[in-house]
Amino acid sequence: MSDPMIALTLLGLLIGLLALGVWVAVSLTIVGLAGLVFFSNAPSGLVLASTFWGHSHSWSLTALPLFILMGEILLRSRMSDDMFTGLAPWLSRAPGRLLHVNVFGCSIFAAVSGSSAATAATIGRMSIPELTKRGYPESLILGTLAGSATLGLLIPPSIILIVYGVATEQSIARLFIAGILPAFMLITLFAGYVAVRAWMNPDLIPPMDKSYSFREKLSGTKRLVPVALLIGGVIGSIYGGLASPTDAAALGVVLATIIAWLSGSFSWALFGAAVMSATRTSCMIALILVGAAFLSVAMGFTGLPRNLASWISDMNLSVTALLVALTIFFIILGCFLDGISVIVLTTSIIMPMVTAVGIDPIWFGIYLVIVVEMSQITPPVGFNLFVIQGLTGINILRIAKAAFPFFLLLLLGIVLISIFPQIVTYLPDLMNN
Repeated sequence: MSDPMIALTLLGLLIGLLALGVWVAVSLTIVGLAGLVFFSNAPSGLVLASTFWGHSHSWSLTALPLFILMGEILLRSRMSDDMFTGLAPWLSRAPGRLLHVNVFGCSIFAAVSGSSAATAATIGRMSIPELTKRGYPESLILGTLAGSATLGLLIPPSIILIVYGVATEQSIARLFIAGILPAFMLITLFAGYVAVRAWMNPDLIPPMDKSYSFREKLSGTKRLVPVALLIGGVIGSIYGGLASPTDAAALGVVLATIIAWLSGSFSWALFGAAVMSATRTSCMIALILVGAAFLSVAMGFTGLPRNLASWISDMNLSVTALLVALTIFFIILGCFLDGISVIVLTTSIIMPMVTAVGIDPIWFGIYLVIVVEMSQITPPVGFNLFVIQGLTGINILRIAKAAFPFFLLLLLGIVLISIFPQIVTYLPDLMNN
């Protein structure tokens, strides 16, 4: 059987298993076994056992449950209320006014949770009732929340960047640093869009219901200090070379617990709930990663990635043509799978193509995360859309329509980092020097 037919057969098997509702990790393992048994001479049982054992105790993966636990602890604290109280006075006169609370509030929470869904749920629970009560248009409330919450995938410490780093054996610290400037770029694009909409149609934005003195602004800012210390402690320790991502994650858990206790809204019961939720999420992701690692090894024995990379190389596709094709592919795939599944399902096949045309794996990781961000706000399986629908009860297609301008802004972000790759590579290169 030819390589394209083998690839199509295994892809068809994977799609069939996923369509039947089989767990992603189990589906990946079954497809890997099928590849080994039918299309290679490798001892399938030995490869399965050694791969599962070898990838189940990765030190890099230790950061994952710790960052998830940090986000779960903060999710149960008063931090979201503190963010609204601290940001609202400063944004009351900006074009778009309190809609920017969604943009900047999501950005701040993303920097300490690492999760897109947790960001949408936490900020949405606080901002949707407040903004609706003040008369802001529904489309902009939902759009800014859905779009800005995707930043949880990019702003360090990003869970999905850890997954990509483990799956592709790239430096997680370099990936974290590489995500900083693209994240600021997207925040600027989102805030700029809100400001332009407000300038073009001033009637969309309700008038100020209260003016704040400078003293009140400073008083509100005090409530942002704990969050700033947490972000500075986690990201600063990595960027300054004082701690590995795993060490920084442990520091983040300690600081988050202290902040939650000092807020007076935390208890042992909530801490236990945070630990259990983090354990469930971590086990799910770890199981998927182990299955993906086995599939990657199995594909190596079949020779498919090497032959596919050679085939792509022989086509003499330009980097631009390959990125356009991959963007369309990932957007379509993201309509049906969550972001982590997209990463682990595709890296073993895609990375040989990427390296064959000379694309930097660190740059490609940030590109891939932004494309996955787009899939978070595309139906039918846009996780952020589901979260917001759960909060509001609004039809998911209506939420997707409100989020569509932010989908286009994310696409613009991909174009910008493709034209100016230094947006991604400058800080990691600076860290090396």
